[in-house]
Amino acid sequence: MDLAIRTEHLTKIYSGQVIAVNDMTLEVPVGSIYGLLGPNGAGKTTTLRLLLGLQRPTAGRAEIFGKTCGVNSTAVRHMIGYLPTHPKLPGHLRPIEYLDLLGRLCRLPSQVRKPRLTSLLRAVGLLGATNQKIHTFSTGMCTRLGIAASLLAEPPLLLWDEPTAGLDPAARRFTLDLIRELGKTRTVLVATHILSDIDQICDYVGVMHEGKMIFSGPMRDMKQRLKRDDITLELDGPSEGKAQLVQQVNEMAGISAAMRDPHTLVVELADGRARADALTDVMKLIDSSSVTLQTIHSGQNETEYAYLQLLQEDKAHGFQRFDIDVQHEDDAVHGDSSS
Repeated sequence: MDLAIRTEHLTKIYSGQVIAVNDMTLEVPVGSIYGLLGPNGAGKTTTLRLLLGLQRPTAGRAEIFGKTCGVNSTAVRHMIGYLPTHPKLPGHLRPIEYLDLLGRLCRLPSQVRKPRLTSLLRAVGLLGATNQKIHTFSTGMCTRLGIAASLLAEPPLLLWDEPTAGLDPAARRFTLDLIRELGKTRTVLVATHILSDIDQICDYVGVMHEGKMIFSGPMRDMKQRLKRDDITLELDGPSEGKAQLVQQVNEMAGISAAMRDPHTLVVELADGRARADALTDVMKLIDSSSVTLQTIHSGQNETEYAYLQLLQEDKAHGFQRFDIDVQHEDDAVHGDSSS
């Protein structure tokens, strides 16, 4: 498999021993749309800056199309179109002036640069704003201009950091559709904390948590790895009635149930247990109980569940490592005192 991005044990530790990226190994196939997903502070932006050569790694290495990334890797940067979160743009310029300036800096010949400016502004929906100064632009318009800038040199790889942050629904839909279209001819890596964006456009995903890559692979594998079959029911009524209902449901074959909160009953189905039959059986119990059914949800979004489960597992492993470290320290202390 040809790779657009490859990292091995990539690590970045800032002063004060803050580990921003922790031993990351990442592979992004050529021609894929790869989602780098994680909560704020997970290390996504630092990862992009390391790939761009804007920061030097503490350990490990990264490659773009087989070329090593580094702070002096100009050849690598020419292969990347970068969109930062909320791009900072020169407000005194008009959009076509700004793109023309970037084109000159990229040493694009005039006969190539000039027609490209208009086509890019048209592609991102800003052709009608050609005569406006950038300082009058909305957040969505600034993002669109940043997108145009990232495409100016026609790079084979796009690194976009939170491209839908702060956008209204229409602008967000435009951006996601554009990513999907660009993914037909380029490799795109999108860093975001918005799960639904990843679910809609990406065929590969990497999940980061506290600097670590806790999952990386095809989107379908993440869903399949943690796939579940459940029914969520919102209930009203006395707590005693709900407790009795849970007990009765758990006595049924192929079904387990628990109250997620005082009003929410989650019924999980074993493999082979037909959903319709199980729901019918549970409804019969509810009808004969003292509780009232308010709503039914046919399972949580698979991607959302997989993502939350991965984060929960990583936190649990973190606590486990902490407990082991504390135990070692206690053993060392007791050992010293007894010698």
